[in-house]
Amino acid sequence: MKKNLYELTKEDWNTLFPVELTEHKPEWKTVFENEKQRILSKIGNQTILRIEHFGSSSIPKIKAKPYIDIMIEIPEELLFEQSLIDQFQDLGYTYFKVPERDNIKAYMSLAKGYDPNGEKKEQIFHIHMCPKDNAMWNQIDFRDYLIANYERAKQYEDLKTELASKYKHDRGAYVLGKTEFINETLRLIKEAQHPRHFPSPNT
Repeated sequence: MKKNLYELTKEDWNTLFPVELTEHKPEWKTVFENEKQRILSKIGNQTILRIEHFGSSSIPKIKAKPYIDIMIEIPEELLFEQSLIDQFQDLGYTYFKVPERDNIKAYMSLAKGYDPNGEKKEQIFHIHMCPKDNAMWNQIDFRDYLIANYERAKQYEDLKTELASKYKHDRGAYVLGKTEFINETLRLIKEAQHPRHFPSPNT
């Protein structure tokens, strides 16, 4: 019997927590708001500068893993601060450091609700915590774009459904399979924010 999440191997994660999508549940928004208030009450808004619900459970009308993904902005000087980690552990979270990859700087990740033996007992929460200059914050732009563009959101749902069927027991491959779609969407957002202007052929 596993005692904590640190004892789980990659194979354990893939076996115990397969990729499974469910229909969107409007109550996910309330679940997030309740957890947000719980975090702010414990830690305070001097440390928590911003807190956002993101990921597919924050996008209405599309299927999602029934997890609540939370993005938290903190001051640069508190990144990887042990006392802050301890406060979240008091709230039931397990801490993991996410190493630097591609253009994303290393940041803090915390999880709650996973049973080390795979039993589904509680709501699962994922926290991604970093300063505002971390590229992870692009995920909020991605969220907002899909909320505003249902056709694009439906394309994302279709891709996720295909990947979940193909990689039910390979969480890493499932995440990797979404990368190009996310990056392409971020390029669309950037182009919309900064359209190119070409000179008229008559000038």
